[in-house]
Amino acid sequence: MAGSAWAQDSAPHLEAPDSRAFDLRQQAVAYENGEGVPRNPELAISLYCKAAVLGDPQAHYSLGWIYANGRGTARDDATAAYFFQAAAAQGLDAAQRMLKVVGEPGSDMPACLRPPAPAPQPALPDMTQEPGVDYHAVAPRKIFELVMTMAPQYQVQPQLALAIIAAESNFDSQARSPKNAQGLMQLIPETSARFQVRNPYDAAQNIRGGLTYLRWLLAYFEGDIALVAAAYNAGEGKVERYRGVPPYQETRAYVRRILRTVGALVHPFDASVTRPSPALAQIRLPWRVN
Repeated sequence: MAGSAWAQDSAPHLEAPDSRAFDLRQQAVAYENGEGVPRNPELAISLYCKAAVLGDPQAHYSLGWIYANGRGTARDDATAAYFFQAAAAQGLDAAQRMLKVVGEPGSDMPACLRPPAPAPQPALPDMTQEPGVDYHAVAPRKIFELVMTMAPQYQVQPQLALAIIAAESNFDSQARSPKNAQGLMQLIPETSARFQVRNPYDAAQNIRGGLTYLRWLLAYFEGDIALVAAAYNAGEGKVERYRGVPPYQETRAYVRRILRTVGALVHPFDASVTRPSPALAQIRLPWRVN
């Protein structure tokens, strides 16, 4: 029940560290402080960045600290603030406090977080694999039938809607998260009001609100399911800021789950619903989820 609450008010919780990110961060600590190896600030920064790309909040914080204090590199408060903000968004209170010290982050993503320039790529296929879950067999019958009936009305493929519901609430229509996200598709009160959902614990109303939001996201990100899933979990602003799937462990795991379950990379969309994100030109390729 963590997905839409985060997207709608940007208050995620900390996740268990990714083992690869943890190993990279431990190496970075050693090179930063000369623990058992020659001190090498440049290599430490590189290793912290690799861990940060994998979504490690402690690595984001360490990079913020390095740039805020000029440890082995020129002091840069704007870059420090960028890293502190990323750590704070993943639940590190100390990073939030440091933001008060270094000020507002710069608008440019630090170079070490940017993906390499992609080689020319062929058009993405519509399908990566067959859908990974048969929801007819596992979803409650009432919810399955509601989605099968309602999703086409909102130009959303039922498999995508069911995957979001499974990830958000595990088909519990009475689910409520600590961030007050409610019902099957975990709508917070502001989102319910936006889409005229009077009772978010009513399955049909909640599904209608979630489908309306998904239809909007599909148009905004021109059918890119990875970006749509990332935006549903973390917010479209985060997707635009990070020019792709944000480097948060929770969001990346969420996107991987949706892609595996849906078995597709792209989804039809109605361009008349809203104008596309102005950031799409910068984030179109590669949005890879490591």
